[in-house]
Parts: sequence; structure tokens; C-alpha cells
Amino acid sequence: MSVHYHESNSRMSQIAVHNGTVYLAGQVPSDATADMRGQTEQVLARIDELLAQAGTSKRNLLSAQVWVTDMAEFGQMNEAWEAWVVPGRPPVRAALEAKLAKPEWKVEIMVVAALPEA
Repeated sequence: MSVHYHESNSRMSQIAVHNGTVYLAGQVPSDATADMRGQTEQVLARIDELLAQAGTSKRNLLSAQVWVTDMAEFGQMNEAWEAWVVPGRPPVRAALEAKLAKPEWKVEIMVVAALPEA
């Protein structure tokens, strides 16, 4: 069984694919001036792009880990999440408050998805 890496540099890969499973690195917003909902929407759009690049989609999500910097804004993140997730197919999910690598980032999300069956 081989592992395939995509969008890699010396530190990390954005995507790793192994045995029919796609693992994404934690994704952060590109425009940190947006509010929590806006940053979450950016992150989810990037996740869509990366999943498509790997040959799958949010329809095949297995799990998600969500980090937010302020639980007072958790509802805004959930609004964006619930508008994005496929109805009837929510992944298992953990969400917690954490200090992120850049203080202007409000959210980071990491997901795992299955490749569709051929």
C-alpha cells in the first residue's frame, strides 16, 4: 500500500491519501480580516477544493476536528458549518477552543474523507 502526498513542502503536505482515505491538513482562512463566519466559509471552500483535488468531496466526510479561538463565536462557526455540510451525512466531529498559530485566525478545520467506491 502506498501513500500519496499532494501540495507538499519540506514541512508538511496539505493532502495525504492512503488505502482509500483522504487526510487533509488543518485549513485556515486566507483573509483573516473576516469575522468568524466569513473565516469559516473560507476554510470550508478550501476544504472543498482539496477534497476535489484528491478525488472525493464533503459527501464522503468521515471526521472533522475544529479549533476556534473564542467559544463566544462558536455559533457563527456552526452556522457556516451547518450551511456547508451535506444534509444527512454529517461526519463525526470534535470542536474545541485553542490558541492558533496566528492571532488573527479565528478557526482551523482538519477533515478526513473516504474516496468514493469505483
